[in-house]
Amino acid sequence: MRKINPREFNVPPVVFPSGGNPAGGAGGGPQQRSLPTAPFQPPRSANASIPFMAFDVNSAAASTSFSTPQFPSTISTGGAAGFEDDSPLLEELGINTKQIYQKTISILIPFRINAHLHEDADLSGPFLFLMAFGIFQLLSGKLHFGIILGWVTVASLFLYIVFNMLADWNGNLDSYRCLSLIGYCILPIVILSAVSLFVPQGGMVIMVLAGMSVIWSTRICTLLLVELASFGDEHRGLIGYACFLIYMIFSLLVIF
Repeated sequence: MRKINPREFNVPPVVFPSGGNPAGGAGGGPQQRSLPTAPFQPPRSANASIPFMAFDVNSAAASTSFSTPQFPSTISTGGAAGFEDDSPLLEELGINTKQIYQKTISILIPFRINAHLHEDADLSGPFLFLMAFGIFQLLSGKLHFGIILGWVTVASLFLYIVFNMLADWNGNLDSYRCLSLIGYCILPIVILSAVSLFVPQGGMVIMVLAGMSVIWSTRICTLLLVELASFGDEHRGLIGYACFLIYMIFSLLVIF
């Protein structure tokens, strides 16, 4: 058997594509090694006043001052003029502090009563007096806010019904004015409640003061009803008796 010599076989040469031979190119010379490319750098902006567009860290750190926004002068002038033209808040709510003060002074001076001040009925003053009455009672250890407000409402309805029955339902006294008059005339009882904080309860002194306060409130309320309401002179005694019962009940809250 003949032995095959490997040299007898002609092996065809291996042809590499151009640029693919690591040892050399087509001309047999050494291939130049390609240099690594630099990372992508965004182009710098031509406007150097905007550092965040040019990605310039140094200039961005240096520009730390901000300009104050400027508003048109017409806006501030118009706003100031608008505030000056607005009416006060109390006036918008219908609270006349000057009128409340004048009515309070007329109640504190029982010998000089100006009935014309009470022609314009309101509930702002009575509400303040009732709240003060409840606060003085609370300081003495009595929680009477609900009782005071409930009794005033019932008393105004009682006085309204009594007076209109006496006037044969032809009188000009409404329930709103009754509530206003009773609330203003309760001021002597409020003063009694404040004085009772410094006077022993159940003594003769508090009894005398309570009697004087009831007479004071009854007289003022009766005179105002007679002056403001029609057919009041004919039934002065009955109106005074109804007012006496109302303020006697409120004085019992202070005594007991």
